[in-house]
Amino acid sequence: MALLPSSSCSSSSRFKEGKYDVFLSFRGEDTRKKFTDHLYTALKQRGISTFKDDEKLKRGTSIAPELLKAIEESRFAVIILSRDYASSKWCLIELTKIIECMEKTRLVVLPIFHYVDPSDVRNHKGTFAEAFDKHEKSFEENMRNIETWKAALTKVANLAGWDLKDKYESKVIQEIVGRICTELYHKFSSVCEDLVGMDSCVKQMLGSYLNEGLGGVRFVGICGMGGMGKTTLAQEIYRRISEDFEGSSFIVNVREETKNKGLVSLQEQLLSEILMESEIKIWNVYEGINVIRNTLHNKKVFIVLDDVDGEQQLRALAGKHDWFGVGSRIIVTSRDSHFLQTNGVDDVYKIKGLNDDEALKLFSWSAFKKPHPKENYVDLSKDFVNYAKGLPLALKVVGSSLYAKERNEWISALEKLKEESNGTILDILQISFDGLTNSEKGLFLDIACFFKGKKKDRISDILKSFGYYPDYSIGVLEGKSLITIESGIFRMHDLLQQMGQEIVRRESPREPGGRSRLWIYKDVIRVLKNNIETDAVEGIILKLPIQKMEHLHVEA
Repeated sequence: MALLPSSSCSSSSRFKEGKYDVFLSFRGEDTRKKFTDHLYTALKQRGISTFKDDEKLKRGTSIAPELLKAIEESRFAVIILSRDYASSKWCLIELTKIIECMEKTRLVVLPIFHYVDPSDVRNHKGTFAEAFDKHEKSFEENMRNIETWKAALTKVANLAGWDLKDKYESKVIQEIVGRICTELYHKFSSVCEDLVGMDSCVKQMLGSYLNEGLGGVRFVGICGMGGMGKTTLAQEIYRRISEDFEGSSFIVNVREETKNKGLVSLQEQLLSEILMESEIKIWNVYEGINVIRNTLHNKKVFIVLDDVDGEQQLRALAGKHDWFGVGSRIIVTSRDSHFLQTNGVDDVYKIKGLNDDEALKLFSWSAFKKPHPKENYVDLSKDFVNYAKGLPLALKVVGSSLYAKERNEWISALEKLKEESNGTILDILQISFDGLTNSEKGLFLDIACFFKGKKKDRISDILKSFGYYPDYSIGVLEGKSLITIESGIFRMHDLLQQMGQEIVRRESPREPGGRSRLWIYKDVIRVLKNNIETDAVEGIILKLPIQKMEHLHVEA
């Protein structure tokens, strides 16, 4: 099973790919620090990408083009119609753009009547009438704008939304977030031709492993080799059922993040996501264990711990069943079934590779952007699929590397694979690397050796100093499924990182000083101690162990 990248979604006008899930339109003085902030926090906690202008832009004397572009790049617009909303010409310009996009691109618009009467908005009465009186005096020469603004207000007031009068704000926020989550999921699942081989696995997990009728608290493992789709399956289940719980948390790359950030940071993340509080401070792992256990023992929660490989990680984040309330479900993904079985997991779902039909379909979505090969590419496609052996990662990466290539280029890539491959997954994945330009190859290797898990914005200047054009080249690597950018951070599948590092190691198998990149501590120390660095070395990263003393060669 596999989840295709967003580029595989239909280009139908009913579902426009957006940079943001939600655009918030609001009058800052009215709601910025209260309702809007609470709604924004709730959306972020559910992983919904949300544009809020005071975080992204500072307005000058005229509305920023970037703000209007953000509206165009959003899937939903939530308009918080407060008492003085119409007094701001910026809000009215935003609103006009939102209505324009709603009518042209099917942007979903959700109005919230923030302690104002919807009829006052619709008919321009009360504070809305007062606001337009002032605008008319200020804009005598351009009454057309004012009429456009009035028409936009009338249209938005006629849409179904939420009236906060006599309502609990927290409940309304839950309803709004739930509505957006539901629509995002349904649009995604009905329009993206993506979840190849996934649906039956999800149904089996929900029916036999996570079923609420099983009662109690259940820990379920998802096991399989790297690149098989464990994380994708967990993500899909999370998307479908997380809102059925009192709180939920999805922690990705536990193994890697434990090394990079430490377990305390992951404990803080888990509590922050479940409790929907941004300021949670834990001082050590043992305190974190107590806080999680004492805070969540009566809560029905859904937690996903992705890529766990150590008992200490599990003990710190979800140590025992009695840490959580009745009905809670905890999913743990791992490559090691023995680890799962010996650490209190109730059941283990072993993920399998795709069958031939599913594999060809997934490959075709990556290579042709449709569910089947072009007529004169069928046999070639089946040959590549046969080499991938049902592994979703390989099918996606190889298919993406062949997208828009001529038939003779396909034949050449297949011949090279037959001649040089030992049948390992790394050999298959290298097809995508071989199709890059030299600059793109260098960037890929730098990310694999140095920058995986680093923030893109923080290293952009470093990449430019290397002579890269990062914005363009990073887009190329993303398009070929070699990297992803998640929350501004470089991500790369372990197998792809392993491939990149193996390519560097092969440059000089026996002597690290002859390699272009050095990142392993013992290799760096060996080169610097003995001053055996050559002109081949282009970059070194040295992560020093705590309280470690080394004597380096003075010339090094």
